[in-house]
Amino acid sequence: MKVVAAYLLAALSGKASPTSADVKQILGSVGCESEDSQIELLLKEVSGKDLCELIAAGREKLASVPSGGGVAMASAPSAGGGGGAAPAAEAKKEEKKEEKEESDDDMGFSLFE
Repeated sequence: MKVVAAYLLAALSGKASPTSADVKQILGSVGCESEDSQIELLLKEVSGKDLCELIAAGREKLASVPSGGGVAMASAPSAGGGGGAAPAAEAKKEEKKEEKEESDDDMGFSLFE
């Protein structure tokens, strides 16, 4: 993430297509070290692409990622009164199911595809 952030900072500074040296300079200015392979991979993936289009595509992909708000909503009615254990048990089942789904490391998509 720090390499991506440095690339975006370089782009925001006015450089149309930041170079490896630009990214290294930004990272070095804050005391971060990074591997050249990470920087080169990022530059290869974004070369020839419009930064605004990449961000828009990333937003669309993130919109499909569950945010986990369903569990809080399911447990909220049980706090109101005599609802009892049934809603709590249902929320617990949903929580276990959600944990299982979130175990996928790359969440089924790549940032640059």
